[in-house]
Amino acid sequence: MVDISKVRAIDIHTHAEEPCGCHSDDGYDDLQAKMAQYFNAKIVQPTIDQTAAHFREQNVAAVIFPVDAERETGYRRFSNDEVLEQVARNSDILIPFASIDPWKGKMAVREARRLIEEHGIKGFKFHPTMQGFYPNDRMAYPFYELLAEHGCIGLFHTGQTGVGSGMPGGNGMRLKYSHPMYLDDVSVDFPDMKIVMAHPSFPWQEEALAVAQHKPNVYIDLSGWSPKYFPEILVRYCNSILKKKVLFGSDWPMITPERWLSDFEQIAIKDHLREDIIKNNAARLLGLMG
Repeated sequence: MVDISKVRAIDIHTHAEEPCGCHSDDGYDDLQAKMAQYFNAKIVQPTIDQTAAHFREQNVAAVIFPVDAERETGYRRFSNDEVLEQVARNSDILIPFASIDPWKGKMAVREARRLIEEHGIKGFKFHPTMQGFYPNDRMAYPFYELLAEHGCIGLFHTGQTGVGSGMPGGNGMRLKYSHPMYLDDVSVDFPDMKIVMAHPSFPWQEEALAVAQHKPNVYIDLSGWSPKYFPEILVRYCNSILKKKVLFGSDWPMITPERWLSDFEQIAIKDHLREDIIKNNAARLLGLMG
């Protein structure tokens, strides 16, 4: 288990990637190569052990998850059970979330219940653009009911995505599904479900800020962008009314935690809020501190 007193930060948003070559049958490696070009990333598909070693060296704990979008994309998923097995041997630095495509219906709920009750999973990653659904689609509500029942976190991609960027037709991915306002409906219908809107939600940043300010159960993670590119209004809200509801996230492996944290030092965040944003807010959300 992560000892939060010993780490300098908690990264709420990192991706579990299978080793290079595992996806040669479905085009996933090509997708990752194009995304690495978009982010100018040097590390493309690290193993979970390599991820853990990197974060251990940086003294940063990390929430890590796969993304199950095989129905919509054809890319076979990295099994939640495989991820859990590998994370277990790195539990000093990694915190596992899971991912199940909500379109899998009763199968999704059954798998999620097992992961929660048998493995203590605290959160699930949803990617509406990759999974092809509106977050407020009622087909996903039985899944959300389970998360609310167990006090779990739903971490939802919002805004534009680097996934598919520059590929013909955006690789078939539709940005409309990741508008943050759909999560306003979810937050109303499931007030006991903790919701994290991932990323500065370009081009809907103000809508995301409004939802997070209005709904007590909604948070924002700051992953996927270098802080030096944050819009001014996002920085202003981080310094004021959302100071307890914004969370450090890198989007590893496309952005490294050390790059994000270094760039974060250069923006106009009040000094007394920095530790909350990079560590304490996430620790409270994850139930690791009071």
